[in-house]
This record gives sequence, C-alpha cells and structure tokens, in this order.
Amino acid sequence: MTLELPADSPAIDLPWIITFGPLDEDEEWEPVVCGPYERPHALALAESVVADEELMAVVEPLQPHVTIDQIRGDIAAARLAAEAQAEEDDDEEFDEDEYEEFEEDEYDQEEGEGPVRAAVDDSDDGDEDEDELEEYEDEYDEDEDEIAVEPSPPPTPEEVRAGFARIAAKLTGSAG
Repeated sequence: MTLELPADSPAIDLPWIITFGPLDEDEEWEPVVCGPYERPHALALAESVVADEELMAVVEPLQPHVTIDQIRGDIAAARLAAEAQAEEDDDEEFDEDEYEEFEEDEYDQEEGEGPVRAAVDDSDDGDEDEDELEEYEDEYDEDEDEIAVEPSPPPTPEEVRAGFARIAAKLTGSAG
C-alpha cells in the first residue's frame, strides 16, 4: 500500500519508509520499519518482500518537520481527513430502501417471527452499586498515584537539522 502521487508532487522527493506487518489479523508481531529510502527504492523493496511472503507493506514519506507547529499541523490535517472519511463512509452505509423495508414489519406476527422484544426490570434503584463505587473510590485515590511529568523542551529547528545531518552521516557511513 502506498500513496498514489502525481508526478510533480513535492512528496516524491522526500525520504520514504516501509512498514512491514502481518497481513492476517490473527498474527501478532511488532511491525518492522525500514528506511529511509528514495521512493522508487522503497516501492521496489516493499514489492519484492511482499511478493515472497504474505505480509502487508506500507510505503510512506517521512515528513522532515523541524517545529512543533509543523507536526501539529500534520496531525490536525490527518484527523480532519479521517473525520471526513468516516462521515463519507457513514453516508454510504445508510441505505434508505433497506431501512424502509425494516419499518414495514415484513415478518409474520402470527408465527411469532420478527424482532425480539424483551421487558427490562428497572426496579433496582442502584443504591448498592453506588455504595460499592464510593467504597472503591475511597480505597483508591488516583491523585496519590499520579506523578506529574513535565514534557522535555523541544529541540530548536537548528538542532533538528543538525540531527538530520548526523543521521545522514550514519546512513552513508561517513560518521567519524
């Protein structure tokens, strides 16, 4: 699986990674992330590995963001895209004709076939459950166990770029 990009997309020139994971939901193992690669190399490597084994491979660009705002912007965009896709999927799943058929009660009431209906006994006032919950809350006070952890200060864009240079040197074997 990879992004289909137009030939003039700026993402094509970014470094790309490959994430290999299980194709079968029953298999449980940590995905393997490889890269960075140039896009054609990432695609060829992913295709070669997946051709020999039943694996899933996701090929995606690395975003060389150097500020928190750039990262947050991409996260916000990804969330908006997911919400839009979910709304689109919800709209597609609702079938008006199917809903109307169910409303017409197309079942044989004389034979007792159709929707199952059950009476709910709501005579329990719930006092016992509330007492148990209060007792549990008294025994376990979350505030005592929480430790406030301050986030580390983010690196400056210059520090991030210097880190990119160190990574590049390691990848090319020119690190001293």
